Amino acid sequence: MIDFSSIKALFFDFGGVLINLDKQLCLDNLYKITGCDFSEMVSNYRQSGIFLRFEKGLATEQEFYEEIRSASKYPVTDEQIRDAWASFLLNVPEEKKHLLLALRKLFKVFMLSNTNVVHVNYSMNRNFDIDGHSRYDYFDKCYFSNEIHMAKPDPEIFEYILKDSGFKPEECLFLDDGEKNIEVAASMGFQTYLVQPREDLRPLFKSVLNTVKTI
Repeated sequence: MIDFSSIKALFFDFGGVLINLDKQLCLDNLYKITGCDFSEMVSNYRQSGIFLRFEKGLATEQEFYEEIRSASKYPVTDEQIRDAWASFLLNVPEEKKHLLLALRKLFKVFMLSNTNVVHVNYSMNRNFDIDGHSRYDYFDKCYFSNEIHMAKPDPEIFEYILKDSGFKPEECLFLDDGEKNIEVAASMGFQTYLVQPREDLRPLFKSVLNTVKTI
């Protein structure tokens, strides 16, 4: 049971929590251009191989393209790889964007995402940095794995965000769709919530949102 009376900060995962994903579409598109099955390396929660190195910022965007190209059975351009990889991401529903704006009136709101520069640029430009808005209208700060060189569920990334944000774990609600990520955060004292696929999060916050103008 979440104790909202003690919550000061919200940490949202991105993929599968705020933005809808289509892993199979991404894998299909990668297969079409490379003839390679990357399903054992690509996950909704944490990647492996070159995808994990890219996610941790340990491989540059160009190195990512070169490694995919070296595995490919066909000639393939950077742009083809970029577009296929970006097709993992769909959209952030408008109601979730409105929810974030409402929650910022009550809490510090952060994003904590295992991601990479291609997905960051693609998703931010199409969902938050548009129509006169920026991501910082919705979040106090975004923690991207590729920028801080750590990834969930490693405990060090949770230690990092606590130190950087200045909050105690019991003052934080961490929302994620990965069970292992939730398990590690809970073991470190975070209040946690496991998000279900395409879940409408408004009911979760209904009791606290009645104190502000809601969506």
